[in-house]
Amino acid sequence: MQTPGPENSYQSAHAELLLRSFEQATGRALLDNADAEALYRAPFPVLSHNTAADPVLTYGNLAAQALWEMGWEQLTSMPSRLTAEPAHREQRDAMFAEMRAKGFIGNYAGVRISASGRRFEIQGAVIWPLLGLDGKKLGEAASFREFSFL
Repeated sequence: MQTPGPENSYQSAHAELLLRSFEQATGRALLDNADAEALYRAPFPVLSHNTAADPVLTYGNLAAQALWEMGWEQLTSMPSRLTAEPAHREQRDAMFAEMRAKGFIGNYAGVRISASGRRFEIQGAVIWPLLGLDGKKLGEAASFREFSFL
């Protein structure tokens, strides 16, 4: 997938999927008056991954790229499990299992790690499924507005 920008309408199809699925799962908007460019430039991280056995990240807005200290190409070629340290992956897996059972999670906290090894804790994260118009699951997404470096 090409880096979001004007030449590809900021990956508008995937952005619309993220925004629509969030509203379906939570009953509220992820970002007021959002379009694909606003989502890409949002001041808080938004990420998604696909449905592969070892899911790979499919989206990470500029805030996510900055926090994980990597560009679009590196971020969207990385298995999403690598956003967490090995010691924290079991907790991350349990969170996704809970989200799948409940439909979404609205207040997740967990430790993550950037490309340079910088550790941070995300707080108040919303985790939700990405559902196509036909109801088919296309992936999962996360967003949070609070984090602190450890």
